[in-house]
Amino acid sequence: MRFLVINKRHLSILDEIKKSGGEIDSGKPNDSVMLIDGMNLFIRVFSAIPTTNEDGVHVGGIVGFLRSLAFSINMIRPTRTIVVFDGKGGSNRRRKIFPQYKMGRKMSYRLNRANNYLTREEEQKMMIRQLNRVVEYLECLPLTIINIENNEADDVIGYCTKHIFKDNKSTILSTDKDFLQLVDENTRLYSPTKKKMYDEEKVFEEYGIHPKNFLLFRMFDGDKSDGIPGVNGIGMKTLVKLFPFMKTEDKYELDDIYRSAETQKNPLCEKILQSKDLLDMNRRLMDLDDSIISGNTKLKIKEITERPIQRVIKHRFQKMFLEDKLYQALPNLNSWLATTFNRLNFMAEETHK
Repeated sequence: MRFLVINKRHLSILDEIKKSGGEIDSGKPNDSVMLIDGMNLFIRVFSAIPTTNEDGVHVGGIVGFLRSLAFSINMIRPTRTIVVFDGKGGSNRRRKIFPQYKMGRKMSYRLNRANNYLTREEEQKMMIRQLNRVVEYLECLPLTIINIENNEADDVIGYCTKHIFKDNKSTILSTDKDFLQLVDENTRLYSPTKKKMYDEEKVFEEYGIHPKNFLLFRMFDGDKSDGIPGVNGIGMKTLVKLFPFMKTEDKYELDDIYRSAETQKNPLCEKILQSKDLLDMNRRLMDLDDSIISGNTKLKIKEITERPIQRVIKHRFQKMFLEDKLYQALPNLNSWLATTFNRLNFMAEETHK
């Protein structure tokens, strides 16, 4: 009888996997890689999700991250998932170029609808605790975690798509539109807030330029969230009107913009030529090419991505799940783990052979 019960349980799980699109495919772990901007996701869910456990403790950052992770895996169906976090001191190199880089950022202080943080310090402590706990949960799942000191997640993700996985299909998960400069025939960007998948065609449809030239637009636009100034009065429509070649599939540089501006008798072109120092600084700050990454960092990324992928450590995940009392927020844990991570666990097994 026990043998029959086990078989029925396994069949039930397999049925759930099929219903969720979780059938195990043939292929290799690096065939389709999903790269998650870890801090981008965590800050968003921590601020927005009011979930508390049965003790009234806010666990929205943990629950929100795990739910978003599962949703993304089930939607995108990657053969490998990599979560990248900003390393300690990640902003330092850009601050050497521009001392005000991210200096104007303030930790979002938001009295959660379900859990009133009395002070900003209290909220920040809970934020750090939940972030550390999220990492502990991730360490039990068939994922790769990258967190390299003195490096931002943006640069690591950029190096992965353009070098480590350049011949593989990649999907970046982030709300940061700087990643649109990385979109090409093998790389897409999924924005969870817009619920949009950006490929080359979608970028052109929304912005009117090819993603190869999206960085040029960002140099002029700047980035208010990072404190990077732009060139006032020159937006996307103006750029495309002045320099229509940005719409083509050819990649252009600032020098091409300058040469074209010099041939046009236009006050805006004069303004561009007077803004060369600013634009050059913005290129160095916003370019997600690997030029800002050191040789040692490249080797470290290569070494991490070539390690065997961690297989599911179910008992440890369950232990933390019970400690954090998440059973109301994530009911049917065993089914959730099976339907979400079965395929990735199968691929992880392949890396241990």
